[in-house]
Amino acid sequence: MQTIKPLNSPSFSCNILINPSKKNSTTLPRREFPSSSPSRQSLSNLPEPKLCPLNIDLPKLNPLQKVASLALDMLEKSVITKLEKRHKLNRTVDPEIQLQGNFAPVQECPVQHGLEITGKIPLNLKGVYVRNGANPLFDPINGHHLFDGDGMIHAVKLDPQNDNASYSCRFTQTNRFIQEAAMNRPIFPKPIGELHGHLGLVRLALFLARASLGLVDATKGTGAANAGLFFFNGRLLAMSEDDLPYCVCIKNDGELETNGRYNFNGQINDPLIAHPKVDPTTGEFYTLSCNVLKKPYIKFFKFDTCGNKSRDISISLRTPSVIHDFAITESHVIIPDYQVVFKLSEMLRGGSPVIHDPNKVSRFSVLSKEDHDESRIKWIEVPNCFCMHLWNAWEENHEESGDQIIVIIGSCISPPGSIFSGSDEPLKSELTEIRLNLKTGESTKRIIVSELNLEAGQVNKTRLGRKTRYTFMAIAEPWPKCSGLAKVDLVTGNITKFLYGDKRYGGEPYFVPSTKEGEEDEGYLISYVRDEKKEKSELIIINAKNMKQVALVKLPKRVPYGFHGTFVSSQDLCNQSSC
Repeated sequence: MQTIKPLNSPSFSCNILINPSKKNSTTLPRREFPSSSPSRQSLSNLPEPKLCPLNIDLPKLNPLQKVASLALDMLEKSVITKLEKRHKLNRTVDPEIQLQGNFAPVQECPVQHGLEITGKIPLNLKGVYVRNGANPLFDPINGHHLFDGDGMIHAVKLDPQNDNASYSCRFTQTNRFIQEAAMNRPIFPKPIGELHGHLGLVRLALFLARASLGLVDATKGTGAANAGLFFFNGRLLAMSEDDLPYCVCIKNDGELETNGRYNFNGQINDPLIAHPKVDPTTGEFYTLSCNVLKKPYIKFFKFDTCGNKSRDISISLRTPSVIHDFAITESHVIIPDYQVVFKLSEMLRGGSPVIHDPNKVSRFSVLSKEDHDESRIKWIEVPNCFCMHLWNAWEENHEESGDQIIVIIGSCISPPGSIFSGSDEPLKSELTEIRLNLKTGESTKRIIVSELNLEAGQVNKTRLGRKTRYTFMAIAEPWPKCSGLAKVDLVTGNITKFLYGDKRYGGEPYFVPSTKEGEEDEGYLISYVRDEKKEKSELIIINAKNMKQVALVKLPKRVPYGFHGTFVSSQDLCNQSSC
């Protein structure tokens, strides 16, 4: 049993059992969504299976806090929630759409051993594949975006020598999750689904009022840790842009346990983006912090192989930009500044704070890895460019002039900001090559693949920051589902596909190299797949060389579509550190 005391005032303890199969006096209700799309009215009529048993000591409030709590609860129930229900939601924040089918949340699952395996698991895949995703603990009160749910990690431990596999899934026990679980209801505002328009400002004010009265504690983080997973310096880190990472320990039997927020041993107190980078040659760790409310809007951090911060640089931006990813080369760090921006003032006008600014031109900064401030940073404009993800970047010289060029490979999304705005125009995510000329300050863009939506991908990370020939991408069709995988030859443009089949959809492929010294495409792709017709979930393993399936693990529970993952080798498992 794990005892967690997240609040300073008022104080309470929340005992969350690691094994939910054990009995307990208090259970946390949560609804299992059916495979068909539920209506907002029908959500309240669904059965309430038990999720995870909890022992909860309720908050001890003084008389003033009790009165204030009752008053705020009454205000929320009788006024705010009723007004929200009258407000029409666009499709990107409508829970009927965002939580239908295999996007619906699931319950936690303790370790299940002895899974059925088809084919043969490659011997070098001894370890654990973990993938993050957004899995809301409670039914949405109002709007809900795909990115808003609580972080849940799905883990498959592979033991090829004994032809064995196990599965488990657990919520990442963030500050937000622990407090809402203890209170048995959603309290923290969901940043994309709820914080839009005047009612979004009202809900934000409600939360701030509760925080100021000591009814909820936001000082220990408000994020969901639902996007990225990264293993560095003996720690598996669950990450999202709105908080510090959370350290998650993988137990010997494949069980998962959250060990709290990780601030790099007190060296930082800034939220970090979901896609840090590690230089495969030096082992140095690079990451960004994005703050949409106050300057500096961007900070760049560099850590040595032991996790010691060797550098942080403030990057000056005129407006806070939506940045989910960046890139590194052998010598440089590439940080985007897009025309999709955050403007809190838009909420006063009744809109979303995340907008496409047509008067702004996207640009990329080129910063030397050895710089100690931003004085030598070089900005190069790249019009009409918005990439949620940058897959790789490298340096090369122009064939004719000899000018130094930075080559960036990313998926450019159009219309910009449509992921957040709910545009009726069909979304495109095109694999694109961007070239920055460091001498002339000019840029070019070339669409590598135009006939497919390619998102959620990988390169061989032993070659990150160096010239690569291949990317391994999810075929994001029909958007936002992924119908297969694509191996793209960046030189010839040739595509080798692996399609999942009728009514079968997956997600991001994770590339595990066979050896560091092998050929670039010598390795395996791992991904979760959902057979919507048979209502079965699987883990598939694909030979990246020929894009043929070599193994399949049948999973005991439904695995919803999610975000990013990683593979933690057996050697890394042995070297885990407590956070």
